[in-house]
Order: sequence, then C-alpha cells, then structure tokens
Amino acid sequence: MQDAGGPAVGFPLPGPCLPTIDAGHVSLRALGSEHTDDLFAIFSDPQVMRYWSSPAMKSRDEARDLLAEIDAHFHAHTLYQWGIADRGSERIVGTATLAALDRVNRRAEIGFALAAGAQGHGRATAAVTALLDFAFGSLRLHRIEADVDPENAPSLSLLERLGFRREGRLRERWLALGKPQDALMLGLLAREWKQRNDGRATR
Repeated sequence: MQDAGGPAVGFPLPGPCLPTIDAGHVSLRALGSEHTDDLFAIFSDPQVMRYWSSPAMKSRDEARDLLAEIDAHFHAHTLYQWGIADRGSERIVGTATLAALDRVNRRAEIGFALAAGAQGHGRATAAVTALLDFAFGSLRLHRIEADVDPENAPSLSLLERLGFRREGRLRERWLALGKPQDALMLGLLAREWKQRNDGRATR
C-alpha cells in the first residue's frame, strides 16, 4: 500500500475497471459507453431527478459526458460509480456510487438512483447493502456518509433501515434549480455495520 499521497491508498482495486459486485437478484457492474442510452433514460426522468441538486438531462451528450467523468474519477480514485442491473440482464436500471473518497480518513459519501419503473422491488436495498459490504470490507473504509433531501422519505427510510444515523441538518446547503434546499446528513461507521451483520447472523 502506498503513502497518503498515493493513488491507491485504502482502495486495493486491481485491473482497469471496477469489479462486478453480486447483490442477489441484482448486480453492480462497471459502466461503459454501451450504457449511454440506459443512463440517459434514468437521468433524463424528472421523477428520478426530483431530489437531486442538478436538473434532468436533456440530451444523450450529457450521458456521454457523465460516463467520461465517471471514468476520470475512477482513475483518480475520487469516485466509484457502478451500474445496477437485474441478474442475467445487460440493461442498467440504476446507479450506486461512492463519492468524495477520502483516502487519508477512509471515508466516502454514498449515493444511488433507480429508474422510475425499477423502484419498489428491493433493488435499491440489495444494491446499497452490497455496496456497503464492499466499502467496509474490500475498501476498508471507516465511515460512510449520506447527504439526503429532507423530503426524500424513501431514501431516508432505506438508509435508516441499514443502520445510518441522522447527524444533522444543513440549512440551504444546495441551490437546486436556483431554489435553496436543506440537506440531512447521515452517517454509518464500519463497526456499526459489522455489529448489525453479526447480529443478523446470530438470529
């Protein structure tokens, strides 16, 4: 492992792309140019983007730009973003992300999105659970944070079911389409995730 300034500290990911992560009935997989249309379908939907601080995409060029950003962040080890696909399918129906990766403090921020038609079937729970296992296990992270719109009840419910704790409300943290928007900050520690999983294993 390299020193604190090295690009791979705390993130032992060999190979040219992110590993595929099995999440039961869905899987997390590396994104490529073949997923441009899938990403555009997800992020051009105002319903999906309702609680985001950025507007819905207007063109496929924005999806191509997003893929280029994801690739650049991967090589800089500052953000890892996977596509979510149903088992046996090549179609991407969502994304799961570890952003703001901090190699020194072993910390990241989690994010996830699902196409409107893919919501409500346990995909997000499966994907986020698998991503947390990977983050606290393979990546040896110490802390995962989440920045959530206070009105995004489904995401808050999912995160709290998985053990995240509310740690504070930041007033008008975002200007979403020019409108000030608060943010709820949640956190989950590696030892809390281990305790939760140990508790489930003994039931």
